Amino acid sequence: MENIETLKHLVDYGVIALLVVMSFVAFFFFVERVLFYKKIDVKTYKTKKALDVALTKHLTIIGTIASNAPYIGLLGTVLAIMLTFMTMGSGEIDAAKIMESLALALKATAVGLVVAIVSMVMYNILGRSAEVLESDYEATEI
Repeated sequence: MENIETLKHLVDYGVIALLVVMSFVAFFFFVERVLFYKKIDVKTYKTKKALDVALTKHLTIIGTIASNAPYIGLLGTVLAIMLTFMTMGSGEIDAAKIMESLALALKATAVGLVVAIVSMVMYNILGRSAEVLESDYEATEI
């Protein structure tokens, strides 16, 4: 029983810690891109492709975090539910404890969804900013 509790805490806190790290990475790259977009001079780029490469740097990382955070949260939930069933199988748990364990298991999915939603908003903001800067470049080409 003690091993299952230790494993449960490891799964619970490990998944949430991973999601927190992912959110910090996404936020770091968001801030870096916002600062880059504020100081960029599109006229210094010789080709639109070079500008596009510079503008979209690190956007894939934010998009990947946005698309995978719910799955990581769901993985944490599934593992926590499996551990709850293992505890139930040992016969040393009552109904209230089962409900509490299942409710706590769902927090990993909730955290994953929050990370995904915030990351997707950041990704969309940066994508739109990149489009505007590319349009500015095209306007100066004419």
